[in-house]
Amino acid sequence: MYPTNVKITKIIKETPSTRTFVFDRFFDEAVPGQFVMVWIHGVDEIPMGLSSKNSITVQKVGDATEKLFNLNEGDSLGIRGPFGKGFTLPGKHEKILLIAGGVGTVPIIALANHAASEDVCITTILGARNADELLFVDKFASCGELHITTDDGSAHRCGFVTDVLAESDISSFDRIYTCGPEMMMKCIFGMLEKEDALEKTEFSLHRYFKCGIGVCGACCMDKKGLRVCKDGPVFNGLELVDSELGKYMRGPSGNKKDF
Repeated sequence: MYPTNVKITKIIKETPSTRTFVFDRFFDEAVPGQFVMVWIHGVDEIPMGLSSKNSITVQKVGDATEKLFNLNEGDSLGIRGPFGKGFTLPGKHEKILLIAGGVGTVPIIALANHAASEDVCITTILGARNADELLFVDKFASCGELHITTDDGSAHRCGFVTDVLAESDISSFDRIYTCGPEMMMKCIFGMLEKEDALEKTEFSLHRYFKCGIGVCGACCMDKKGLRVCKDGPVFNGLELVDSELGKYMRGPSGNKKDF
């Protein structure tokens, strides 16, 4: 699949390190949790989660994203996709729990917006390092009940999303969804495993992608060989039992990298 050229129509500074890039093409077929491959002309092609049908929300973390942050409204990008397996969409009137941390909030906000339009009862636990880095607070608040934690206590509750999860009635939710730093998700996995709730939980994972379509195998996970770009990036909790989740990932050369 060749990239589609899109024009940036709006740039929103979400946090000091994060921006949303809105473009003139709507990917109406995209399911929350899917991703696109973004070609930054002359630099690199990298995977990005869709924060809406026509936007990506990006944290500046490397050469490609630094170049992206130097673009202006009217500039263009190449987009391939959407790719991968997204979240299982909740049914009308179901009760769901969303757990989001850091830039992992991106696919979760897309799911929240969809669920709100379907009269789903939504509870969100949102975490960030500090108040400045909190993403989409107003949008989550408009979708339902919202709990906020910050690592340094600069906004709302000092602590982690797992602190709120520990006080929640897991059995009251029909579905649970999470995305964020992998060590956060590893802790969530352990807590939900003890509650026998993995079957109703979906995790959105991040790995190094090359092709984005399941051919090269760069993003395969031990021990089952699941391809994050094709079989994921969203996985049911039971699929991740006895996996590399929270233990290590692999770099461009395939070498293991501890978290």
